[in-house]
Amino acid sequence: MRNIMVNRFVAIDFETANADLASICQVGVVTFENGEVVESWGSLVNPEDYFDWINIDIHGIDQDTVKNAPTFGQIYELLKNRLHGQIVVSHTSFDRGALAQALSKYGLVQMDCTWLDSARVVRRTWEQWAQRGYGLGNICKELGIVFDAHDAVEDARAAGQVLLLAMDKTGLDLNGLLARVKQSIDPASNLPIVMHGDPHGPLFGEEVAFTGALIIPRREAAAMAAKVGCDVVANVKKSTTVLVVGDQDILKLAGHEKSIKHRKAEELIGKGQSIRVLRESDFLLLVNFV
Repeated sequence: MRNIMVNRFVAIDFETANADLASICQVGVVTFENGEVVESWGSLVNPEDYFDWINIDIHGIDQDTVKNAPTFGQIYELLKNRLHGQIVVSHTSFDRGALAQALSKYGLVQMDCTWLDSARVVRRTWEQWAQRGYGLGNICKELGIVFDAHDAVEDARAAGQVLLLAMDKTGLDLNGLLARVKQSIDPASNLPIVMHGDPHGPLFGEEVAFTGALIIPRREAAAMAAKVGCDVVANVKKSTTVLVVGDQDILKLAGHEKSIKHRKAEELIGKGQSIRVLRESDFLLLVNFV
C-alpha cells in the first residue's frame, strides 16, 4: 500500500441491525499513532432495514435509536477519509465483510486499505488462544483492557489496544504482524529444522543455524539456505559458520536476553571460531544475491 505509516493504524467496528452484514446501524473508528489514540469517531447509522430482536439484545440499538441518524451512504465520505490508504484493524473478518456488503448495497467504491485481523494476531501471539477463546470480550478481560462491549467506538478501541499488546509481546511492528498472520498458527512450524545443503550451491560448506522470531516461516528460511548450499543445523556448534537472528532479536546484542544459541555463538566467537551473525533481512538479501 502507498503512503502507509508503519506506526499508524485505524481500528474499526460495526454493529448491525440484523443478520445481513450490510445492515450497519453503528460505526466506530479509532486511529492509533505511535501507540496512542489520536482520534475517535463514531456514528449511529440508519440501516434502512429492519431490526432483529437478537441484535437489539446485543447492542441496544433499535429503529427509534437511529430514526434521525444518517444512512451509510451519507457517512461514506467521512469513513473513506479515515480508512483510505491506511492499515485497518478489525477483530475477526466480520467488520471487513460488513463494510464490503454495505459498499455494494449502496453502489459505492471499495476503499483502498490494508486489513489486519486482530483475532488472527491474537491466535499467533498467545498460545492459550490459538484454537479457541479469542473473542474480543474474553481477550480484553484476560489482558486487563476495560471497555463497554458492543459500542462500536469502544470495540474498535479495544481491538486496537489488543494489537498494541501483541506488538509488545512479539516485538513485531505492523509490517511484521501483517506477515505473521499469513503463517501457520502451529508453533511447531518455527521449530529448528535440519537440512543438507545443495552441494552445487554457491554457499556450499557453510553451516547455518537460526534463532529468534523470524518474519518468514522457519522451514521456508531453512529451505532457502539449503538451496544455496548451506547445511542447516538445529543448534550452534563448533562447525557452525553463520547464525541468523530475527531482526527484532538482533537489538538485544548488547543486552542479556539473548537466546541460548546466540550466547553459544558469542562464546565460540570469543574462543576464536569464525561465526558470522546476520540479521534475518541481511540473510534474505544474501541468498537472493548468490
